[in-house]
This record gives sequence, structure tokens and C-alpha cells, in this order.
Amino acid sequence: MNVARLNMSHGDHASHKKVIDLVKECNEQSNKDNVIAIMLDTKGPEVRSGDLPQPINLECGQEFTFTIRRGVGTADCVSVNYDDFVNDVEPGDMLLVDGGMMSFLVKSKTEESVKCEVVDGGELKSRRHLNVRGKSATLPSITEKDWEDIKFGVDNKVDFYAVSFVKDAQVVHELKNYLQSSGADIHVIVKIESADSIPNLHSIITASDGAMVARGDLGAELPIEEVPLLQEEIIRICRSMGKAVIVATNMLESMIVHPTPTRAEVSDIAIAVREGADAVMLSGETAHGKFPLKAVKVMHTVALRTEATILGGELPANLGKAFKNHMSEMFAYHATIMSNTLGTSIVVFTRTGFMAVLLSHYRPSGTVFAFTNDKRIQQRLALYQGVCPIYMEFTDDAETSFSNALTVLQKQGMVKEGEEVALVQGGRQPIWRIQSTHNIQVRKV
Repeated sequence: MNVARLNMSHGDHASHKKVIDLVKECNEQSNKDNVIAIMLDTKGPEVRSGDLPQPINLECGQEFTFTIRRGVGTADCVSVNYDDFVNDVEPGDMLLVDGGMMSFLVKSKTEESVKCEVVDGGELKSRRHLNVRGKSATLPSITEKDWEDIKFGVDNKVDFYAVSFVKDAQVVHELKNYLQSSGADIHVIVKIESADSIPNLHSIITASDGAMVARGDLGAELPIEEVPLLQEEIIRICRSMGKAVIVATNMLESMIVHPTPTRAEVSDIAIAVREGADAVMLSGETAHGKFPLKAVKVMHTVALRTEATILGGELPANLGKAFKNHMSEMFAYHATIMSNTLGTSIVVFTRTGFMAVLLSHYRPSGTVFAFTNDKRIQQRLALYQGVCPIYMEFTDDAETSFSNALTVLQKQGMVKEGEEVALVQGGRQPIWRIQSTHNIQVRKV
């Protein structure tokens, strides 16, 4: 795995702190060949049903009521945690539980209750997630609880925030302004999962550092047949802007209870990789599934096998425009072409991570070994496709640093003696070069 996601919908700060400490301890191990970034996923304005003394079995055609009165949990009525729920729904709306595991047709409503008919029955449990098909709740994207969790992330120096139910770019600007005022270097990933976000996709993604295709709620608020088309579109937009993109939800859902995936799930991972996703994500499979390690191994194996079939270095339509830094982009693209032609890995030295992200954007066939003298940058680069970030103190002498880097790679078995590698220097902050120059060398290990 490359990123550990903390789902703030569950657990408390104490339990999440234990996970953070565990990841940091793991990252300190000197014999590890990869580093793990930490992503804090905000709960967001979720609408949930209340507590029930025991699960209720509901059948098609049965009447059932959702109420904004607190503490109700009977065989035919349950509370909802959102006071404006009644105002947000109308007769004829379809109400979905847990992304469609159960569905209810709204028949009528009063000042405090919504009366429904069960369309797709099942077992209703406590605190289930509720969506209205085609509508988003009129709640702020960042709630009071989210701000507390965001501050917790600042205090514990997480690498990314995944912000739930982002509807417009203003939310991203608000969070980034807060992070800047707090002196926090944390990147913002927007979760595209509400109907309201779709008309604002371009401005939302432009304001962010990347996006997550959160297919569960997206498929609940919009017709499910739209989800694969939106996944492809969101990946395309992120790729055109040079932003990281994650595909999430139900990727290996069957492995929560079974030791092997369905063939459709394997194809789902492969499609996300071929469409250009930087990362694919597991949720319940590793949070509470029976086979968490097997699920990670399946996802890893399928992604690697699929990546091996993808031809790198295709000429992008917006070459030199994605990052608003024409010279660096052109250099990264041609370094990629050179690396692919010679069949070499790429070694890049970076203080900001910028050149490593650029190289990842062009998807070289070989691994991008990104050496950095900043552990925060090392962890952040863990999200980007094809990048293996390595921490190393830089010396004042370029040759010594080159030699040290190749020694590290050889010791860890990442390159072999006699193998050629491409050494790349470019980007925003020169290390051993003049400001206006970029250079690439091919060296034999």
C-alpha cells in the first residue's frame, strides 16, 4: 500500500492517532522500500438514520416512516439526524439506504416526518447512510465536526485531506486559506460524490490538488449508469490538469467476506488503471473485511500487471499547458520519451516534488525514483503513479549525491549493476544546476 486513509466517519481521535503513530513507525524502518502517506477523509454532511434496538426486516410494499424527531426507533419509524430532511424531499422522490442496498418511494410528508413505501426491502440497521436520488442535502460541505478533525490533521501532520461532498470551489479555497494561516503543508483531495458537484467539476478540480471518484454516493445521487462515464470524465479532467486522481468504492467488495474477488472486480481495477488513475482505493475490504491482506495483494498484483501493458510516452493534447510551466513540462515529457526509448528507470532529485509529479504525469514505462531531502515531500509523492520516493540528505557536490543515490538503489535491489538509468535535473528549484538550465544524463550503475 502507498496511502493509509483515516475515515473520520468512524472511530475517534484517539483511535486514529494510534494508526498515525503506527504508520509513522512503519515509515521509520530503514529496510522498507516504500513510504506510506496519511490521508484524513472528512465525514462531511452525511445524512444518517438513527439508532435501532435491533435490525428491522422490511419487505416490498410495506409502509415506513423517517422522522426528524430524535430518539425514535420502532418497527415502522426511525429518526434521521438532519433537521431539514423533510424540506429536502418531495413525494415521488426515491430514498436510498447505503447507496441503494434498500430503496423507498416517498409517498407524503408532514412537518416532521416523511412517509415512504418500501421498493427494495432488506435489513435496516442503525446509523445507515441516506441519499435522495438526484439531490444533495443542503448542508455545508465542511461541518463543525470536520473542522475539529481538520485541526487534528494539522496537529498530526497528515499529508492529504479528502474532503467529502464538495459542491463548489469555494469550499476548497476556504480550507486552503485555513491551512495557509495555520502554516500547514497539507494537500487537498476533493471527493466527487454529490449531484451538485458535477456542474462545477472544472472549477472544483482546478482549486484542488487532486480528486477522488467516490462512486458509492455518486451512484446513489445520480443514475447508476452514469457512474462509469463520470469516472472516465473525472480522470480525464484530472490528467489534463496534472492533478492526482483516485478511484474508490466497491473495488473488491466481495473480498469483505470471500478470499477471492469476482472477475468483474478484477476488470474494474484494470479499467481504472488503464483510464489513468494514480491510485485505486480499498475501504470496507481492509477496514472490517475478513481478508484485508489478500485484498491489498490482489489490488497490487492487478494494477502492476495492467500497468505493464500500457505504452508510455504518448503525446498529450495539452503538452506544456497542464502545470503552467512550459519549459519544465517539455523537459519532463522528453525525458520520459528518452527513458522509454532506452528502457531505463528515471532518477530525479527534488526538493519540492514538482519534477517528480511532472514525470509521473507523462507516465514513463520505468519507475521514477524520486530522491528528496524533505520527508514531507517523500510521503506526499507516495500517491503519484509510478513514483518511488526515497529520502536522502543532499550533499553540496552533485557527483557525490548521484553516487549515493545509485548505491541506495543497488543496495535495495531496485537496480542492478551494469543497468542504465536516466538522471534528471529540472523543475522549479535548482539543486546543482544554474537556474535557467535543465539536464538529463544516462549513467551505468
